[in-house]
Amino acid sequence: MNLFEIKAEIPPGSADATDNLLLELGIEGWSLLEDAIAKRAWVVGIFGSARECREQWTALRPQLPSKPLSRAVYRALGNRDWRDSYKAHFKPWKFGRLHWVPVWERKKYEGANSKLPKGDAVIWLDPGLAFGTGNHETTRLCVERLVALPTASFPPGARVIDAGCGSGILALSAAKLGHTDVCGFDNDPEAVRVSNENAALNGLCGGGGNNRNDRDDGGDGVDGGGGRVRFFTADLVGGLAGRKAEIVLANIQADVLMRHARELVRAVAPRGVLILSGILANENAQVREVFAKLAPAPKWKIESHVMGEWSDMQVRML
Repeated sequence: MNLFEIKAEIPPGSADATDNLLLELGIEGWSLLEDAIAKRAWVVGIFGSARECREQWTALRPQLPSKPLSRAVYRALGNRDWRDSYKAHFKPWKFGRLHWVPVWERKKYEGANSKLPKGDAVIWLDPGLAFGTGNHETTRLCVERLVALPTASFPPGARVIDAGCGSGILALSAAKLGHTDVCGFDNDPEAVRVSNENAALNGLCGGGGNNRNDRDDGGDGVDGGGGRVRFFTADLVGGLAGRKAEIVLANIQADVLMRHARELVRAVAPRGVLILSGILANENAQVREVFAKLAPAPKWKIESHVMGEWSDMQVRML
């Protein structure tokens, strides 16, 4: 089937409002492409004909929160998978000793001419598989916190939980950093499937993620198999029930974090850390107030970072 793409660059500050608009309109074919590293964003449509592209754009353009930065560009995708059109916008990036690299650039990071410095680790990503690639501020805030954690302050074999794992990037990052007891869960079975695919892409999963008979201890969903990272299907209550970890990660929207603050704090093992993201900068004070009541000073320390319109929160047991 021949497909046609229409793409227009928009102001990066309007990306969230544009994304909300696309969700509200519910028109199949439109999506938002955002590169937080380059601070650029695009509205992208994939449709069955050039005429449909033009008609859909004529209807959408007046409703956009901000005027596009460029004229819409049309092109035929032919018989290629439409996901390949995104490759031009996903570039390798790094923080500390961890690199996130599109899988099609793998050859540049392997072999004698590798770009990978000694002692660094890499996670291969395929936007065709992932719900997220680390390019969004909320994910970057989480992984930067994770990379910056002083590993010497945690016991050998420190446990890691990725609550609301999405594409599994946080859990896989933890495994690449050397943590060996890592699990992630999501209430969406499709997210768990994608997480297992990304784990397999990075050699971190033993397979079996779709076997309904493979249950995680105490969980209500699918285990990721015999690899280094286990993924299963569960909501926040079921996923955290009976579990504790030295590192708990949750990149979820602020209202969900506040609603389940008690479960998240209880999941933190002694002298552990809770890393939260998905919090708009203007929501941070409200979220902080909720968690401060459950994790009060001086036994707990709470700190935050802001990146663009988003913020994180680190809640650490002293």
